[in-house]
Amino acid sequence: MSLKLAFLLVLLAAAAGTGFGYLLRLIIALGKKGSMELDIKQMELRAKEEAQEVVSEAERKATEVLEKADKLIREREDRTKKTEDRLVKKEEFLDNRQVDIDKEAEYIKEKVVEIKAIKEKADNLITLRQTELSKVAGLSPTEAKEELLHQIESESEEDMLIRIQKLETLGEDKLNEKARAILATTIQRLASSVSGEIMATTIPLPSDELKGKIIGKEGRNIKAFERATGIEVIVDDTPGAITLSSFDPVRRAVAKLALENLIADGRIQPAKIEEFVDKAKAETNKIIKEKGEAAAYECGVYNLDPKLLAILGRLHFRTSYGQNVLAHSVEMTHLAGMLAEELGANVQIAKAGALLHDIGKALDHEVAGTHVEIGRRILQKFNVSEDVIKAMQAHHGEYPYETIESIIVQTADAISGGRPGARRDTVEHYLKRLEDLESIATNMPGVEKAYALQAGREIRVFVTPDKVSDLEAKKMARDIAIQIERELKYPGEIKVNVIRENRAIEFAR
Repeated sequence: MSLKLAFLLVLLAAAAGTGFGYLLRLIIALGKKGSMELDIKQMELRAKEEAQEVVSEAERKATEVLEKADKLIREREDRTKKTEDRLVKKEEFLDNRQVDIDKEAEYIKEKVVEIKAIKEKADNLITLRQTELSKVAGLSPTEAKEELLHQIESESEEDMLIRIQKLETLGEDKLNEKARAILATTIQRLASSVSGEIMATTIPLPSDELKGKIIGKEGRNIKAFERATGIEVIVDDTPGAITLSSFDPVRRAVAKLALENLIADGRIQPAKIEEFVDKAKAETNKIIKEKGEAAAYECGVYNLDPKLLAILGRLHFRTSYGQNVLAHSVEMTHLAGMLAEELGANVQIAKAGALLHDIGKALDHEVAGTHVEIGRRILQKFNVSEDVIKAMQAHHGEYPYETIESIIVQTADAISGGRPGARRDTVEHYLKRLEDLESIATNMPGVEKAYALQAGREIRVFVTPDKVSDLEAKKMARDIAIQIERELKYPGEIKVNVIRENRAIEFAR
């Protein structure tokens, strides 16, 4: 009984607890609902306030933008109005200016008509005056002009001659003194030896019996030698010697070295010939390289491409008028350096231009063109300075003198080639040059006699004094010099000396 009661009480308590919990949840839910509505209302109020603030801010900014726009519009309207006012004023000014120009044009047209009338009247007066003067003088206007010019020339000839002589005396004395000092110093300090080899080299033989060995059976040795070296072997009646002939100096040097080694070895046969020729080529290339490097080092010209130095070394085997071209280039380089120092020019450019001025001669028998043009292409290929190319390209007058260094190189070339003993020439060329010199002078009108002196370095021309005046003699000397420069080839310079002499002869009886 007590258990049932207890169980019943528990059930009642559970039911009461459940009801109380439900009631409590309902009360709490109703409380939360009221709170959420209150929050929502507060959020709506804040949103309205924020929206109102955004609208107010937007209205304020819109008002500012409109005010600025109105201000810009007013400013643009003001500028446009001012521009229109200026344009109107300019149009008025141009209209007034056009009216003035039209008036000036009409005035000018009237003046042109008046000037033409005055000019025609003046021309008529001049023509009439010239006609009257011609009648009075008995000369035409052309004859009168020539007579006047001739009279003025005759009266002024002596004054002109005196002034020319005075200028020459004052200027040339100082220049000649300075030039003589420079040239004397450079020539005395430099005097290279002269080589007589031009296109042939003579090889001495210990005995004439070797000629047979060199020729070989049915000429097979000499043919093999010529084929390997590319030169011609001349075996004649000259005792104790044979001759190697070739236009290529390097081939000739290779052949000389190979033949000398073959003679020393004694075994002259086709197989040995090819072996010794190959060795001679290698040795010659080594000599070429050494000669080029030695020349550049001696002259103080550095930073040149090794291949360019090898081409330069080939000039060791090349001659010009009997003068070794590499020795001539080295001599020129020293001369150009001295001259550049004296004249305040660029010494390195002058020396490099002088050393490389004849480099085209190393390949002129293989490449078409003058040695100057070939040399320019070689230097351009090896990226040599344009200043050096300008200095070397004008030494024969093929290109203009663009720099003072180009003039120095040409002068050094003339000194090196024209100094006494520098070059050799054949007797035929020597006599022909003398004959051509005298022929040029004697073909001039008024020349009585002409003599070539000092190995062709001076030409003395005697003129008839009745036919040639002092001023004409001066002009004749210049004309002869120009014709010699244009028609003859010669080393150094030629002095043209025109002599006009009056002699009065009487006899006392």
